[in-house]
Amino acid sequence: MRFMGSKKSIENCKIVLRGYPFDGTASFKSGQRFAPADVRLNSEGIETYSPLFDVDIEQDINFYDAKDLSLPFGNTEKALQLIEEDSKKYFEQGRILFGIGGEHLVTLPLVKACYSVYPDLHLIHFDAHADLREEYLGEKLSHATVMRRILDFLPANRFHQFFIRSGTKDEFNFMKENKTLKKNPENVVRLIGEKAPVYITIDMDVLDPSVFPGTGTPEPGGIDFNTLIDTISRFKNLNIVGIDFMELSPDIDNTEISTITVCKLIRECMGVIHAK
Repeated sequence: MRFMGSKKSIENCKIVLRGYPFDGTASFKSGQRFAPADVRLNSEGIETYSPLFDVDIEQDINFYDAKDLSLPFGNTEKALQLIEEDSKKYFEQGRILFGIGGEHLVTLPLVKACYSVYPDLHLIHFDAHADLREEYLGEKLSHATVMRRILDFLPANRFHQFFIRSGTKDEFNFMKENKTLKKNPENVVRLIGEKAPVYITIDMDVLDPSVFPGTGTPEPGGIDFNTLIDTISRFKNLNIVGIDFMELSPDIDNTEISTITVCKLIRECMGVIHAK
């Protein structure tokens, strides 16, 4: 099964969906590895047409669902290496990668691969949590450290965070000192410009748990779906080269509303890119 509206061949497809089913460092509730398959299944429950962007992703957008990358259990570094190698080939082909996680550590190899192809890359980060710890429970590779590991190679002035509402005091001091936490999307758009490549990472727990309960580390006080879409749409004129959707744990929410939310977000993000 592929995501609704997917072409049967990757030929002539600018956008590629790829599943990265890894949850090896999930620290509270796991199950993120089941998200890509559940997203494909539930995508049939919504329309291919987006009235917000007046685009039908089946008729108007050439995209291909490349299904899931097979990943080993119990070997985090090997899994990250395979994700980096796999995603790099799509960036090298000039395709826009839509990565479906998986826990948020998956974003590290995706951004690393993207950065190797686009060294002037900017990263836009939507999340409830800062993910800026130097280490977590003695581990440097974790969903709680992923953004700090990305900042080992990405300059902090090209890192833009939105809606963070949870973290350690050290993390909030880091964001303050490095001015990574942003409030105004338009200021970020002016800073980046229309040519610089942009990667967007979305931890789904940026949404309030009342909207999106199906995540491993829910954090009250979040935004609603329309606010998220409105903010992402402000970036439609940027040169978006990759987007990922992380931290859906479908088995936590047996109503499957959380999964449907990811499906619609993927559709609307295609609309954002098509609207440029």
